[in-house]
Amino acid sequence: MSTVLGRRLGGELLRLRDVAGKTQQQAADVLNATGTKIVKMERGAVPMRDLDVRALCEFYGAGGDETVARLVGLAKADRDRRKAKGWWNQYPVLRDMAEYVALEDVATSVRTWQLAIVPGLLQTPDYARALAVGNGSWEDVDEIEPFVESRVARQTRLTGERPLNFWAVVHEGALRQLVGGQNVMRGQLQHLREMAGRPNVRLQILPYLAGAHPGMTSAFTVVSFDEPGAVDVVHVDTTSTTVWMESEADAAHHSVVFDRVARLGLAQRNSVQLIESILKET
Repeated sequence: MSTVLGRRLGGELLRLRDVAGKTQQQAADVLNATGTKIVKMERGAVPMRDLDVRALCEFYGAGGDETVARLVGLAKADRDRRKAKGWWNQYPVLRDMAEYVALEDVATSVRTWQLAIVPGLLQTPDYARALAVGNGSWEDVDEIEPFVESRVARQTRLTGERPLNFWAVVHEGALRQLVGGQNVMRGQLQHLREMAGRPNVRLQILPYLAGAHPGMTSAFTVVSFDEPGAVDVVHVDTTSTTVWMESEADAAHHSVVFDRVARLGLAQRNSVQLIESILKET
């Protein structure tokens, strides 16, 4: 089956083959493989060996150290993601989010911009439950509790042996939206204050006073990996589906937007002060 990282790598190899003017069969001959294998590789449907990636890069005339290192790193990240026997497989309720959670598990850093809700990695169980109930789209309400459990399980990435570097910029409106009532929000705000003290968590609040800003049209998350020539992928959740933006141009664009929004956000210390101010009002 294809994966986000596999499709990214396959797309890069397809582009290099087109530029070099080579056919799929010629590429297959280089690997002593069938044309079908090249088709699957370019669609991201199979894991790729470092040796094959290097051989194709050389054949396509794209043997520069930086290019090869980036694509080999991407191949490794994809293999790691495919091999992972993750806890998320126990939770069918994750549905479209399963691919994101699998990537989050092998990522080294995540940057997220959230307009309307507290990021999943920073949600309390009560807040996550209230969100699920308020969503109103669950056909089986018995799935809500497993969904909450899965959200809590995700958060071990912030506290485990290899903690994720997590940078969240959250709009002030998300902190003032009364999700689940005052007690739930009080607990959520206290949790945010606590998590902001972790060395691997950077939390900024974008205040109402920031005015118009480049992130007004949508929330998004940029997932990064630690292999040479780090490859970023962008995740956007809509009301009906999950959208992956896998091109280098998309990743660069969203990184720029994130940085611009972050520059408008309060410093972490001032963000905590704002959280404490809202707590007093709640």
